[in-house]
Amino acid sequence: MSATLSYFGIRHHGPGCARSLRKALDALRPDCLLIEGPAGAEAMVEHLRDAQLQPPVALLSYGVDDPQLAVFHPYAEFSPEWQAMRWAVEQGATVRFIDVPAGASLAWQRARRERFAGEAQAQPAGEVAGEGEAQSPQELADDAARIEAAPAASETRAEGAAPVSASEPQAEDAAEPTADGHGQRDPLDWLAHAAGYADGESWWNHMVEERGDGEGLFEAIAAAMAELRDHAELGNGLDPREEALREAHMRSGIREAVKQGFERIAVVCGAWHVPALAGKATAAADKALLKDLPKLKAAATWVPWTYRHLSSASGYGAGIDSPGWYEHLWRHGGSQGRTVGWFARVARVLREHALDCSSAHLIEAARLADTLAALRQRPAPSLVELNEATLSILCNGDDAPMRLIEQALMIGERIGSVPEAVPTVPLQRDLEAQRKRLRLKAEALSKPLELDLRNDTDLQRSELLHRLLLLDIGWGRLGGAGRSRGSFREVWELAWQPGFEIELIVASRYGQTVAQAATARAIESARQAERLPDLSRLIDRVLLANLPDAVQAVAAELQARAAVDADPLSLLAALPALANVQRYGNVRNTDAAQVRHLFDGMLARACIGLTIALGGLDEEAAGDARETLLAADRAVALREDEAQTATWRGALRQLALALSATPLLRGVATRLLFDAGAFDGEAVARELGLNLSLGAEPLDAAHWLDGFLNRNAAVLLHDDAVWGLIDGWVSNLGHEHFLRVVPLLRRSFAEFEAADRRDLGQRVKRPLGAAPAAAARSSWDAARAARALPLLRELFGLEPVGDAR
Repeated sequence: MSATLSYFGIRHHGPGCARSLRKALDALRPDCLLIEGPAGAEAMVEHLRDAQLQPPVALLSYGVDDPQLAVFHPYAEFSPEWQAMRWAVEQGATVRFIDVPAGASLAWQRARRERFAGEAQAQPAGEVAGEGEAQSPQELADDAARIEAAPAASETRAEGAAPVSASEPQAEDAAEPTADGHGQRDPLDWLAHAAGYADGESWWNHMVEERGDGEGLFEAIAAAMAELRDHAELGNGLDPREEALREAHMRSGIREAVKQGFERIAVVCGAWHVPALAGKATAAADKALLKDLPKLKAAATWVPWTYRHLSSASGYGAGIDSPGWYEHLWRHGGSQGRTVGWFARVARVLREHALDCSSAHLIEAARLADTLAALRQRPAPSLVELNEATLSILCNGDDAPMRLIEQALMIGERIGSVPEAVPTVPLQRDLEAQRKRLRLKAEALSKPLELDLRNDTDLQRSELLHRLLLLDIGWGRLGGAGRSRGSFREVWELAWQPGFEIELIVASRYGQTVAQAATARAIESARQAERLPDLSRLIDRVLLANLPDAVQAVAAELQARAAVDADPLSLLAALPALANVQRYGNVRNTDAAQVRHLFDGMLARACIGLTIALGGLDEEAAGDARETLLAADRAVALREDEAQTATWRGALRQLALALSATPLLRGVATRLLFDAGAFDGEAVARELGLNLSLGAEPLDAAHWLDGFLNRNAAVLLHDDAVWGLIDGWVSNLGHEHFLRVVPLLRRSFAEFEAADRRDLGQRVKRPLGAAPAAAARSSWDAARAARALPLLRELFGLEPVGDAR
C-alpha cells in the first residue's frame, strides 16, 4: 500500500495556520508527522509530555566545542509546529524533523563569521563600512556577531520554522520592498500589492491568521507559493546554496519516511518550501547535493523564550508584530467574544495604571471597531480596527496610553518555562537551584527588586546577581539608589533574557557552580586587565560578589602591577574603587585589611612623583588629570586615616606651590587644601596674588582660576578677600587679554548652579566690603503658633512638654 503524502505550508507563529492545521490533522489522522526542524533533535519532543514545558520556549542547538555557536528555534502556543508536535504526542504519532541537522547550521554560521572577519581584516584601515575610521578588534567582533545574527535562508515571512542565531538578528539587515518586487525580503508582498494591501504582513493576517475558518487553506497556500516561486525572488542576503541544501535534506527525509512504511504522512513546513518538496526531484541528485554537507558536533535542549523576542521589533527575522494579539486570536479565534474580550483586557491594563475606562467607553469602542470592520468589508475587526477604536474612544487620541497597551497586550510579557528533566549543564542547574532557594523568579518584564543587605537572604540575592555580572550575565542591573556605596540598601532592575541561557553554557567552562565560574572568570579578567583602575574596580566587584579566592588572586595581581607601575595618575585612578570597599566592608562583613594595605601603598607611591607627573600637560590631559585628583581626594576622605590624609595633603601642597606644574592642577590643589582647612585665608590670598598678578600670563591665570573655583561658587560668595583679588585681576586686564580669557572664564562660571550665578550677580552689584541686604522681618505671632504644638507632638509621637497653651 503506497503512502499518502499531505503537505501543509504554514507561516511560523501563525494562529490561523495553527488552528487550521489542528483541524486538518484531526481529519487526516496521520501516523507520521514530518516537521521542518533540525534533524536529530526528535528526543526533545518527548518533553512535551511534561506539563511544566510551557511556551513560549525555544529549541536551542549549540556547538559542543564552541557554545557561542548556537541556533534557537522558537515556538509559541500558537505556532503551527508546536501544535503539530502536541497533536503527535497526544495521538501517539511519530514525529521527525527533516531540516538540515543543527550541526550544519552551526557550520554555516561559523563559516559566515570567519568569512566576515577575514574580509574586515583585509580591508584597508580607514575604509571600513564607509565610516572613514579603522575598526578596533572589539568592533570587528561586534560586526562578526551581526553577521552571525543575519537571518538565515529560511527566515522569510512566508516561511515555517525560522532559526535565530545566538545573537539577535538586526532589523536593519532586511531589504526594503520595492514596487516591482525586486530586492523584496518578503515574497508575499507581491500578492499583497496585487490585492491592494501595503505589505505581505497585513495581507497574510487578513487572509489567513484572523480568519475564523481554514477550509481549503493549505491548497490555496500551495498554489500561491507555486506562483510566487515561478515569478518572485527572495530578498538579498539569502544563500541559494544553503536553501537548496535544506530543501534537498527535507525531500530525503520524506523519502525515508515513505521507505519505512508509514501510510499517512503529514509534512508541516514553511509555505515557501511546499512547491519544492512536492515537485519532482531525484533521490540521486539530492544525495549528490548533500554529500559534502558540513557538520559540527551539536547538543540540543529547551530554553524559555519571551514574547518580546518573538516580536519583529526585536529584529527576529521571522518575528511577528503582535505576539500578544496572536495569542488572543489563538484562544478566541472566530468566536463572537473576540472583540469584547480584547477590550476587556485593554480596560484592565488602563485601570491598573489609574486611567479612566468606564463600561460606556468599552461599549462605544466595540461599536466603532465593528463599524470600521464593516466599512472595510471585513467579517470581524482586526487589530487595526481595534487599535483605532481604542485610540479614539479609550485614549482620547493620546498616544501615551497606546504605547502602554502595545507593551502589555499587543507584544505581551509572557515568558515560557522548562521542566527540570530537560538536559542542562551543571552551571544552569546550580543557578536554577539558587533561584528557587532565594525566591527569585525569571521574568521577561523589567521588575524592581529592593534588597536590605542586613537581611541574610537579601545579601545572598545581591551576591548571586553580582556573581552573574562577573560572568557577563546581566539578569540584574543596579538602579540609581543601589549605587549609594555606604547604604544597606540596593535597588536592582531584573529582566531575564533568553540569550542568558547561551551565556550560561559558554560560562560553564569556568566551573560547575555560579561561585566557581565567577571566581575563575574574575581571575582570568585580572590577568588580562591592562590598567590598574580596571584591576581595582575588579576587586570591588569580587568583594560585592563575596568571592574570597578571587579577592586574594585579584589583590595579588594588583599589588604586583602597582609595584612596577611608575605613573602616579594611574595609581591614583585605582584608589576610588578600593575606597568603596571601606564603605561596604561593614555591610557585607568582608575583610578589607588586604585592600587597605594596597590602598596605602599605592597612595604613598603616587604622592612621591605627583608634582613631576603633572607638569607640561596639554589642556585635555590636564582636564582628565583634574578628575583623577578630585576622585582620589574623595577616596582618601573615605579611607579616614590620619596618616594617609597627611601624606595626601603634603603632596597637594607641593603641587600647589610648584610653578612647573600645570596651572589648572595647581589651582585645583590650592582649592582642595583650602576646603580641607590645610590652607588658611592668608595662604590662599598669597597664591591668588601670585597667580593672578599683572605679570602672570593671562591664559595661565585663567586656567589656574578655573582649577581654584572647581565648579563651586562658595568661596566667591563668602570670602571678601578672594572676591577682591579676583575682581581686581579681571578689572585690570587689558582689552586684548580680556578677549583671550573671557571664553575660559565664561566656561568656568557656567559650571556653577543657577542659584549661585544669581547670587554672584547680586554680589557684583554691592560695593566691596558691604554687607548683604538684611532679609525683611516677617510678622510672627508666637502665641498663635504655640497652639499647634500639642497636636504636632501627638502626630509625631512625642511626649508633651509643659503647658503649650
